[in-house]
Amino acid sequence: MNRRRVAIAAFCLALLVSVSHGSAVAHTLQSTQADPAPSPQLKALAGEYTDPNEPDMPGSFYEQSGKLMAESERGVPTELKPISTLEFGIPDSKITVRFTLDASGRGASLAMSNEPDVIYKRTGEPVHHSFHDYQRSEVMIPMRDGVKLHTVILRASDIMTPLPFLVQRTPYGVDGTNRASFFGSRPELARAGYIYVCQDIRGRFKSQGEFVMSRALADHKNRKAIDESTDAYDAVDWLLKNVPGNNGRAGFVGTSYPGFLATMAGIDPHPAVKAISPQAPMIDVWMGDDFFHNGAFRQSYGYEYVFGMEATKENSDVSYGKDKDGKPRDGYDYFLERGSFAEDVRKSDVKSTFPTWKLFLEHPSYDSVWSARGVEHSLNAVAVPTLSVGGYYDQEDMWGPQEEYTVLEPHDTNHQNYLVLGPWRHGSWASSARHLGNLDYTAPIGTQFRAQIEAKFFGHFLKDEPGFDLQNTASFQTGSNTWKRYDRFPPKESESTSLHLQGDGKLSWADSPTQARTTYVSDPANPVPYRHRPIQPTYSDGSQWFNWLTEDQRFVTNRKDVAIWKLPVLTKDLMLTGEVIADIYAATSGTDNDMVVKLIDQYPDDAADTKMRGYELMTNEEIFRGRYLNSFEKPAALRSGSVREYKFSLHDVDHVFKAGHTVLVEVQSTWFPLYDRNPQTFVPNIMTAKPEDYKPATITIYSDPEHDSSLQVPLMNACDHIECF
Repeated sequence: MNRRRVAIAAFCLALLVSVSHGSAVAHTLQSTQADPAPSPQLKALAGEYTDPNEPDMPGSFYEQSGKLMAESERGVPTELKPISTLEFGIPDSKITVRFTLDASGRGASLAMSNEPDVIYKRTGEPVHHSFHDYQRSEVMIPMRDGVKLHTVILRASDIMTPLPFLVQRTPYGVDGTNRASFFGSRPELARAGYIYVCQDIRGRFKSQGEFVMSRALADHKNRKAIDESTDAYDAVDWLLKNVPGNNGRAGFVGTSYPGFLATMAGIDPHPAVKAISPQAPMIDVWMGDDFFHNGAFRQSYGYEYVFGMEATKENSDVSYGKDKDGKPRDGYDYFLERGSFAEDVRKSDVKSTFPTWKLFLEHPSYDSVWSARGVEHSLNAVAVPTLSVGGYYDQEDMWGPQEEYTVLEPHDTNHQNYLVLGPWRHGSWASSARHLGNLDYTAPIGTQFRAQIEAKFFGHFLKDEPGFDLQNTASFQTGSNTWKRYDRFPPKESESTSLHLQGDGKLSWADSPTQARTTYVSDPANPVPYRHRPIQPTYSDGSQWFNWLTEDQRFVTNRKDVAIWKLPVLTKDLMLTGEVIADIYAATSGTDNDMVVKLIDQYPDDAADTKMRGYELMTNEEIFRGRYLNSFEKPAALRSGSVREYKFSLHDVDHVFKAGHTVLVEVQSTWFPLYDRNPQTFVPNIMTAKPEDYKPATITIYSDPEHDSSLQVPLMNACDHIECF
């Protein structure tokens, strides 16, 4: 289990040779021996092979010195192991490649054992790519308190000029860092040439010290105090003095937890740090990243991720066990039977409660323990050029990059605060795929970002290279499937406009003229699932966790505990760019509740793409826990039957609802087991709620002049849809 390593989707051919750790050695050995005669059999298999659904991710096979070699843009040349005349094994894996010949005896297609239904067609002659000869070394770098951190350094021996450092600090282990993994994960940066440094943070894998999840920022006036910022500072200071051939500059990059670490490297940074790119950084794990969203606890995720990180110094797996028929248990049933998070911990069969589990149990509200970990509170300067990167469909850290950019923007006196947003899941900008789940963006937008923005950002600030022209924000706009550039985000043309929830399930741009009530019964014994069942462990093989934000919502829209409002079918394109805010007036018959609001693009039944016909695609979604309406720090019971205003952000969007589509708003009060069930009866600590606390409640949404339930949406073409004066 390694949730934060970038998943490059299941397109194994494009990363074929990144699994091999010995390719450089094999190449050296071949060069010292006499080349055997060329093999006609292997020459017949030579070619570039491509999955027609992902035309930007081909792989090449060719004969060299009597061996079958494979490479791709990401994959360093690797010798495959012959199994038969048409089947070959990939080194250090159980995956095999099997070729099919055409009538002339030439390679026509291939399939891989791990994805047998994907047929790669021969699309041309083999293509060769350039790969630097990165040499690997390992060191233990001392920090100011004497703790030593395990570090892997890659230096391109074929580049003679001084190079900057590109640093990634991580809790996920750096032993696998080598030439192949560098090209496999960051091909554009590997090809650009950096001294690539990967470091295990304190208490993880081979590093000394104690691991603390989302370690709080220390008092930097105390020169002996340590945190992730001081560790980054000390690492750069050591590298400058001890690694020859550097140009005196360093940049930091990382996705998710390493994104948080990249952010920390930009707080009171070492003078040599000239650029950072926090990508999906976990800025505040209570307010909107990872573990809580607006006070609602991410039960399955909080349970599983902490187990994986704190059970050992390395990574551990979670299982839901088997059902009575011997099949893997559905996570929905698994967590429903357990009840509160305290029961999760009690039944976990661990010898002692993990530190972060203990935090969940003892600090369910936003007290000083959590606020001290909130990085946004320390972002009071753009100390170095900062490129924040986020995904609109990030299932883990959508909030972090948007919040980081927003907090830094007022302090950006040198115009060096940059933002890139795209329709990516967590870290999928590292992929070269055109697809995300069922969505087709018609272009490899991850590759476009990496080549046109990321590589040029680091090249400009670390090597004085020309070509970086991003002024502020780049966003890939969905619906139109085009890249947009803005001088700020949201752009000045974006106009916050009310979309009113009226009676009879209607949405309207006009104010609600009459009183309307929409009710449903929320039952904690039958919560609304957040994704299609069965629900697999988050990081298990075959888990559908990664793309769940793009799932078709029709699987829940017919439930009686989901309220729905619709606009008439659009006759013109509707463009939203900016922040969506829910403003819902509601009452509950209980004394606590959750409010889940989803903005949905419903495709027409005659959509050109048959798999998208009638599809209900979420564009924005979020939850708010009612006990925190007055204060995140001090939860309070709701008065039964009292109308309260739930006003909270559904985050940023850049989307075109096309003519012929329908805009939907859905409201519900459970989203399980992503979020724990609210008992709907106020208890001081939901983490320890008892079975008898969980009770059904009637939720009423109000729509009238005094209680104008609405969504504030960022219209770019307001006059096309509402009357303008």
